[in-house]
Amino acid sequence: MDEKTLKNIIEEVMKEMAVVGATAPAGKPAGRSAETPSTSLVITETGTAARGTNPREIVIGLAAAFGGRQTQTIIGLPHDQVVKEICAGIEEEGLSYRFIRLFRTADVGFIAHEAAKLSGSGIGIGIQSRGTTVIHQKDLPPLSNLELFSQSPLIDLETFRAIGKNAAKYAKGESPSPVPVRNDQMARPKYQAIAALLHIKETQLLDPNKKTQELRVEYR
Repeated sequence: MDEKTLKNIIEEVMKEMAVVGATAPAGKPAGRSAETPSTSLVITETGTAARGTNPREIVIGLAAAFGGRQTQTIIGLPHDQVVKEICAGIEEEGLSYRFIRLFRTADVGFIAHEAAKLSGSGIGIGIQSRGTTVIHQKDLPPLSNLELFSQSPLIDLETFRAIGKNAAKYAKGESPSPVPVRNDQMARPKYQAIAALLHIKETQLLDPNKKTQELRVEYR
């Protein structure tokens, strides 16, 4: 199925579901509002990512299009707000963080596992542009993880903050309760076509020959 066909499907789904653009779940705002102003995310590659030595750091792995070609999640949450909430959760637990970007894969499990392997604490977070997120540990198999948040339409900013907190708790050797996640059986059929299109856009930026990059993340 090509991108044009997917776009046509998306248009039909949005008409049938009375959705205009990306719609937030459970009545939550999809994106920016007057109460929660947002800034622009500025992401700069600073060189090949190295393994960390700080046992109190979390490495956050971003997918290829995150904060660049794509700037919001599948429900319209701005990427800068997502990053701020994850970082705030980590900071609340007294830990630090740094960012990397992978280009050889768009699989969030492998992104998170690479982040964990490069993290001084052995704990990493992986985020796809549409919002799917994983907390990983370096000595777990790539397809296993500590916590998986697979339904990106149901992940709000509060959940992203909790993800940051839990990742930090794992890094401190704690065993936190998993972050609560909502379940909506309609989320998958409602967003499946849009998710497929976003995945295509993500994979278009992959480069199997490019090494994982260290990132400087700023807000304009």
